Amino acid sequence: MKPLAMNCMYRKSLLCLVLLASTSCLGEDYLDATLRSEVDTLIKDVEREATNAQNVHDRAHLLWRWTNAWALDDRYVPVNLTTAFSAILGYPAPTRPSQHALIDMYIKELAFVDADATVLGRLVALGGPFEAISYGTLTQVFTVGSADIKPGGGLLIGRHFMAGYQLQTSDPTAPDYTTISSTNPNVTFVVDSHPLRGMHGGFRGATGALVFRVEGSSLTAGDVVTVTYGDTTKGGEGMRMPDIGTDFMVFPIYVAFDSNDHYISLPLQPVSITGTDLEGVHAFAPSIVKTGQPFEISIRARDHFYNRPKDPSPRWILNLNDEAAFVTEPTESAISLVSLSDGLAKPGVYYVSVESEDGSIRGIGNPILVEDEPTRYIYWGDTHGHSGFAEGLGTPDSFMRWAKEDARLDYVTHSEHDIWMDDREWLVLIDNVVSFSDEQFIGFLGYEWTRSKFLGGHHNVIFRTAEGRERVPAQLYGTLTRLYQGLRDKHDPQDVVVIPHAHQPGNYRHSDPDLEPLVEIMSQHGTFEWFGQKYLDHGHEVGFTAASDNHLSQPGYTAPKAGGLSQRGGLGALLATEKTRDSLFDAMKQLDAYATSGDRIILDFTLNGSRMGKRIAFSEQRALKGRVIGAWPVAEIAVIKNGEEIWHKDYIAATGDFTPSRYKLSFGSDSEPLHEHDNPRGWKHWSGSFTVNNARLVSAEPMDFSNTQSHRFVVDEDGVVHFSTLTRGEESSIDLVLDDIQADATVDISLNAGQEYGGGPPTFRPHQAFEATTISIKLPSREESSTHAHVPMQDYTDYVKIRAIIEEGIKDVSFELIDSGSTHGDYYYFRAVMANDAMAWSSPIWVGGYKTL
Repeated sequence: MKPLAMNCMYRKSLLCLVLLASTSCLGEDYLDATLRSEVDTLIKDVEREATNAQNVHDRAHLLWRWTNAWALDDRYVPVNLTTAFSAILGYPAPTRPSQHALIDMYIKELAFVDADATVLGRLVALGGPFEAISYGTLTQVFTVGSADIKPGGGLLIGRHFMAGYQLQTSDPTAPDYTTISSTNPNVTFVVDSHPLRGMHGGFRGATGALVFRVEGSSLTAGDVVTVTYGDTTKGGEGMRMPDIGTDFMVFPIYVAFDSNDHYISLPLQPVSITGTDLEGVHAFAPSIVKTGQPFEISIRARDHFYNRPKDPSPRWILNLNDEAAFVTEPTESAISLVSLSDGLAKPGVYYVSVESEDGSIRGIGNPILVEDEPTRYIYWGDTHGHSGFAEGLGTPDSFMRWAKEDARLDYVTHSEHDIWMDDREWLVLIDNVVSFSDEQFIGFLGYEWTRSKFLGGHHNVIFRTAEGRERVPAQLYGTLTRLYQGLRDKHDPQDVVVIPHAHQPGNYRHSDPDLEPLVEIMSQHGTFEWFGQKYLDHGHEVGFTAASDNHLSQPGYTAPKAGGLSQRGGLGALLATEKTRDSLFDAMKQLDAYATSGDRIILDFTLNGSRMGKRIAFSEQRALKGRVIGAWPVAEIAVIKNGEEIWHKDYIAATGDFTPSRYKLSFGSDSEPLHEHDNPRGWKHWSGSFTVNNARLVSAEPMDFSNTQSHRFVVDEDGVVHFSTLTRGEESSIDLVLDDIQADATVDISLNAGQEYGGGPPTFRPHQAFEATTISIKLPSREESSTHAHVPMQDYTDYVKIRAIIEEGIKDVSFELIDSGSTHGDYYYFRAVMANDAMAWSSPIWVGGYKTL
């Protein structure tokens, strides 16, 4: 559903929050005379004749215009209405009877509400704010409007597929007990279910939703119906609230007026979820500053789920290179700003850490590179994130505030799915870009063109400026070539950036060189270096970026959740001489960009003196230089030439004539689809336990186990490590410290059975189940860099490996190598992996290939 409150809070009266009026809030018809006449004729035509293949295009075009006029008047638009058009209007293809019926259904639904301002009555949510994962009671009070709800009709209680709360009606003494009551003594309710597909049911297939059916008599105008979530009157604890801090948690309700089971959605009512106990902290600083240049460091407190905590922020000690540099004052805010008014006087790398005054909470920040005369700066952003305007949660305002304040991004794009977008929402996005942008934070207007992989795949469309921009939506431009042409027709290509991504993958056979400079290779959906490689293999000159694809209005600093979005989101780095709109947009256009998996890792990469993202003059001799600076030690670097790894170095491998005590246990799986142009292979869920034999386990520390819903890590009193982690195109690691190591020491692992999973499952190779297995891996000898165990899967071979590592790694690594080649068009990029499993990828550099070079 599209929260009407999200629209109405922008400049119009609160009456719009609870009523769907047949006239605007000013008392005038929201349709001009011409459109009103066309709509009235359409309503009569549908009553006389059902939509068919001959009239569906005309009717769909008119319904699209009507829908957008409806939205521009701040009327509640049913969630899937805007999705009904793309398969009809977006490209020439035979239409189906089910599509015709859908158009008829929505015409009749709008006509039903359009004819009577009071027909749907009003819905109000009472209760909250609720603390995350607390138990509470929420009520939604529905006052019946002018249309009776007859026996057989009733209320369907939806549940947002990402919200994480539960509903049950069978045990009044248990949590999440949900009840219904009415002021009409002649009405009773019977518990039933009805298949519901979409974001309030089964997102990719209908599942049974809770229905309270009316019996005995009709509900009539003025009757009050109360739905209680977490009813405690018979001993229950209440409803366990979601762990997502948000200003707009949704508890959707639909109403059917008779037994035909046509459920009309009621306007969503905002429910607020706040954070819980203070548990962690993170610091955000600029990556490159000039000596003596004033700048700020933002210290952001968090609870276990990355929400702003309920507790005030304590006095924080900010350390630079392990020395206390600043002390903040306690504040009620989750965010504390440290101003370095004189900058830093000496060039070099500064490592940021934060701790509370009592030492109970510690965190880190990104490294700061201080230079006397920087030739470029690094700016961090997220070009792909969602809110409740599509299938996510939260308001557009909360999305922008999170980007600007919580994640301390330099730039962001609220790239809402266009298939769920109407004209009013587009205007809100434009308004937010203008109102939130300033000298320190730049919002770029954009949206996600949302078509299946068979029609071109998902692409984020970003504009240089916001004012007056017209989107080219999938509803009317339903193939990739139509998108390219539509953008060229309506905008200067120099003002447009298009970024494909691997989830519903962009068609890497096609790329408009004027529009599509970057490819997204990592997000919360997984790690997809192969996807960028596909574009390069097809000869496209593209750079790399990463993004969150977060759906909880949390761009740039994201808490992964169970399901498809199971890992931290990525970030896109832009290299520019200043933080201005044009400078950052030009950096995207010119491939002055690189990708990370979320850590703000500093990368530099040159070939014969030219930076990443460039095509240089042909030379047989290629001098490659790179630098990696991270908050964690550099684990390994690989240089890739034309898709093949030509150089690799392990920076944390324990070498030499000594017995190591530290080991890294890593789990890995591929994400590349088995079949061309299919969706990526799904997540591999590694769960089970392991023991160390013929050695003593001193300690075990998981690396990036940040998924509070899917990751698990416990070491029991017998030294057995119980774990649950996930991989999709990357590795997940656990660092071990051992002693009393014997020559035949092993790590014995018991892995549970499971099944691959993930949103947008592959079409040609569905998610596969895998059996439980037990493997034993010997610790590597002094002559071995690592030991491996292969874990066969249908069509893939996953792996577990162990390598001996050094006590302390290096956080600032430079490398050089010389390569040669006689072929024009060779390209090079490099990949860095950090000791905490974070990753970064440079954009490529091409050698020759054009006659002018």
